Amino acid sequence: MRCTKTARGIVLLGALVLAGIVMAQDQESSVPASAVTSKKIKAIGYVVGGGGTKVVFTGTNLAGQASGEAKVEAKTGKTDIEVKVSSLPQPSTIGTEFLTYVLWAISPDGRTSNLGEIVTDKNGDGKLNVTTQLQTFAMIVTAEPYSAVRLPSEEVVLENDTKKNTKGKIYPDSDYKLMVRGQYKKMGNPLALTPDLKTTPLEVYEARNAVDIAKSQGAEQYAPDIFAKADSSLKMVENQLARKADKKTIVSTARQTVQFAEDSRALSVQKQETERIAKERQAAADAAAAKAKAKADAAAAAEASRQAELTAAKEARMKAEADAAAIRAKSAADAAAAEQAALRAKQEAAQADAERARQQAAALRASLLEQFNRVLETTDTPRGLVVNMADVLFDTGKYDLRQEAQIKLAKLSGIILAHPGLNLAVEGYTDSTGSDELNMKLSDQRANAVRDDLISQGLAANTVTAQGFGKTMPVADNSTAAGRQKNRRVEIIVSGEVIGQKIGK
Repeated sequence: MRCTKTARGIVLLGALVLAGIVMAQDQESSVPASAVTSKKIKAIGYVVGGGGTKVVFTGTNLAGQASGEAKVEAKTGKTDIEVKVSSLPQPSTIGTEFLTYVLWAISPDGRTSNLGEIVTDKNGDGKLNVTTQLQTFAMIVTAEPYSAVRLPSEEVVLENDTKKNTKGKIYPDSDYKLMVRGQYKKMGNPLALTPDLKTTPLEVYEARNAVDIAKSQGAEQYAPDIFAKADSSLKMVENQLARKADKKTIVSTARQTVQFAEDSRALSVQKQETERIAKERQAAADAAAAKAKAKADAAAAAEASRQAELTAAKEARMKAEADAAAIRAKSAADAAAAEQAALRAKQEAAQADAERARQQAAALRASLLEQFNRVLETTDTPRGLVVNMADVLFDTGKYDLRQEAQIKLAKLSGIILAHPGLNLAVEGYTDSTGSDELNMKLSDQRANAVRDDLISQGLAANTVTAQGFGKTMPVADNSTAAGRQKNRRVEIIVSGEVIGQKIGK
């Protein structure tokens, strides 16, 4: 997904990280069920190659006077969208925690994609030109505390509708999820300050909002590393603002702050949900144990009562003693059987937990393989997920990354940042042309260039290694030009216990 020049001037890094996160919308699992609600909307299947068509936007009860229109043109592999809105209320009138508006695409199966921020003027007018890979989708506009949100808030101000001449197939009643307002209320913009955009860019207010919300969601405790980056980045924004630095520099740092804060908030919520589930399971186990103990105590009391009755029956002492012996033998057998059953149950539970962990790792591995393949060619190997960067992403005989390579690495890093616990091994290779020393040096320089770029995107340095292997491991015949081009490559081996593999070797 990319925003055109008519949208707000989003810096390359922030846009690409956001794109990586949007492609990883499976992270809705990081939001607890109590934090979301659902709603229905009409989706439209646009005709590929059918030329542009128009849909309208109607205001909800939050913005009854608002309206809008979108020109949509579905092409092979992408869909172009030109949106214009008018008469929207200022976001802060909906709630002091809201500072901006975001356009969303909703697929028929309810998956939501953040298409970008709509900045409105004092009259509530704004526009946005974007591209999406979806061809069947609905569109809504929501009020948000900052632009880099993962799920739309429940404060929907505009919903799409068809015109008489709209071309496309209608899919009614598509369900989708909304973030309930309670996740933001009394968190962002706690002092209800009205943004003074003459002295302070809107992005700065969004950055403050994002860090405040992440902190209120426990990010300091549950995602300290990422939150520390967000907090440090916000301090840098405030320092730049105080020094009256260049506006572009302030906006760029502010957007970086928003992304770090949103990542820390999502990770914090995910960890807290995991912790809650673990506590519920432990409570259930404790209740089961208490119930079993009560049952055992009752059985012991009954046994004692029977023994007392047998002792009191003096006229049938011999028979009573024989019966008591038989009962004791049976009790011992039952206890042994119960102990064996408990042991089997514990073993089965351990096996089930291990299988669930394996399945979860396999599911994440498959999901990452799919997401990586959207960015660069990726294969699943015994070493891990191998991402192949072709030679065309470098200038001939050089190790400087082309802009296309930087964009792809930014998308790749956005996906990896969303899944802590992954390790990357960057390996450089050349063809057989040139001396061994030259090839080894060039392959090592290219591998380290890729590693440095990944670390600059926010990956921890201790999780990324780099090494050059020169021409020692060809994957094709060096006697042909096509074979030599395949051999000139950089491979990124992604591994980690979270995908069922410790470290790529």
